[in-house]
Amino acid sequence: MNITVIGCGRWGSFLAWYAAKLGHAVTIYGRKSSPHFHQLQETGTNGLVSFGPETKMTTDLEKAVASAQMVIISIGAQGLRSLMAQLQPLSFSGKTTVLCMKGIEASTGLRLTQIVREFLPDIDLGIWVGPGHVQDFVKGLPNCMVVDSDREEVKAHIIDAMGSDLIRFYYGDDLLGNEIGAASKNVIGIAAGILDGRNKTSLKGPLMCRGTREIARLIKAMGGNELTAYGLSHLGDYEATVFSKYSHNRQFGESFVKKEPYGELAEGAATVKALLLLGKKYQVELPICDAVDRIIHQNQDADTCINRLFTRSLKHEF
Repeated sequence: MNITVIGCGRWGSFLAWYAAKLGHAVTIYGRKSSPHFHQLQETGTNGLVSFGPETKMTTDLEKAVASAQMVIISIGAQGLRSLMAQLQPLSFSGKTTVLCMKGIEASTGLRLTQIVREFLPDIDLGIWVGPGHVQDFVKGLPNCMVVDSDREEVKAHIIDAMGSDLIRFYYGDDLLGNEIGAASKNVIGIAAGILDGRNKTSLKGPLMCRGTREIARLIKAMGGNELTAYGLSHLGDYEATVFSKYSHNRQFGESFVKKEPYGELAEGAATVKALLLLGKKYQVELPICDAVDRIIHQNQDADTCINRLFTRSLKHEF
């Protein structure tokens, strides 16, 4: 089928490469001002994946969407609202839209599918989340991911089109929980990087246990299934986020407490603000999120926040 990928960062470029490998006709859309897009246009590669002349590249959003049967969006989560304002006038009839991105709108606490449906309420919409790094996939190392939607036929369509031996998909059955789980694992990744940066890596075990319970409680309070936090969108993504050298969020947390510059996008830095909004709204304590916010946004001492976090209760494990 004809697939358009909106976004040409590390993950978006991989998705275009992967779709082309599966035999789809692929168009990559990028902004005129995007250095990533200019690199792809000029060299055909970003150093991780390479494209042949059969892959089209355009800065014309209307043209990119018009030709597509499936539109895959992979951009920074905080830019989704602006993109949707541009997409709203375009026709999405007969198209499936897939959000391959993780985050929550920092200013409102809205999930990404909620933002999309503000602008295009009736489109076929799904999410594609879970563990995996481009650097591993291009080496042929397989992983499992999850697809979810509020429509069963949309899940089946995405999985039929994009599943392979490299990426095995599972059907999600909790859209809310998978969105919150996928977004919040980036905050846990920042917390893990903070521990690495302060030479407290041994605390990652408690971090993972407590992080999963923290997010499970929030998902339940919001009306989702708390067990979703133990699936691929959250706990199942910890290896790729909490430990991997390829994790932007983990590296951001480590670099931050070491006072070293880090220029890559770390979605968890904005998402933590959204999670705290949701915690307040649904009356759920989020101590890990609070600690990360205090360290990276309020410039409080990392060691003090870590000690407070891991000694906050002497009576209960979680």
